[in-house]
Amino acid sequence: MSETDSFIEEVTEEVRRDRLFKLMRRYGWVGILAMLGIVGGAAYNEWQKARATASAQAFGDAVMAAMEAEDRRAALAAVAGTAPQNALRQFLLAAEAAEAGDAAGARDMLEALAADPALPESLRALARIKAAILAGPDMAPAERDATLAALAAPGAPFRLLALEQQALALLDAGRRDEAIVLSRQILNEAELTPGLRRRATELIVTLGGDPAAR
Repeated sequence: MSETDSFIEEVTEEVRRDRLFKLMRRYGWVGILAMLGIVGGAAYNEWQKARATASAQAFGDAVMAAMEAEDRRAALAAVAGTAPQNALRQFLLAAEAAEAGDAAGARDMLEALAADPALPESLRALARIKAAILAGPDMAPAERDATLAALAAPGAPFRLLALEQQALALLDAGRRDEAIVLSRQILNEAELTPGLRRRATELIVTLGGDPAAR
């Protein structure tokens, strides 16, 4: 390589370094901000997790204290929390109302939860099935059938409980044989729990059927 070529190469390299330096001075802040964003984002996520944990613990402590109070319903009503936590509080209040003999008040609370579009569908479905169980034969037959049919649809979160309630509704309507058939269907469900298996078997036997029959 001649001295001229070497000189040109050195100048070219110097120009490249100079351009890189200028680019770093002009746009280097982008990389710095990106790094700060990554670090800050991680810190914010950890802060959010810690805050959520603290909120859940505080809510749980408040609920436990309320459940030990002399007037549990009043104490529970005074517990505040996030939207999902308040929904849980309403479920507990509904249970307290039902236990105290206020079935109408309990149903009103459950139906309000079922109609709340801000809640996850699983919680709304839970409220509907609880309201249907609480109402039992007091619910209008057509309304009861429609409610339970929707809750017993394939893929519904509380399908098996709804099927059990459908069997009881059939029994209330005097359709004994159909109640037995549906109870046997429940026994063949893959997601059957031990408790539901026991209840379905007891219902079949009580009605004079054979749980093992096909």
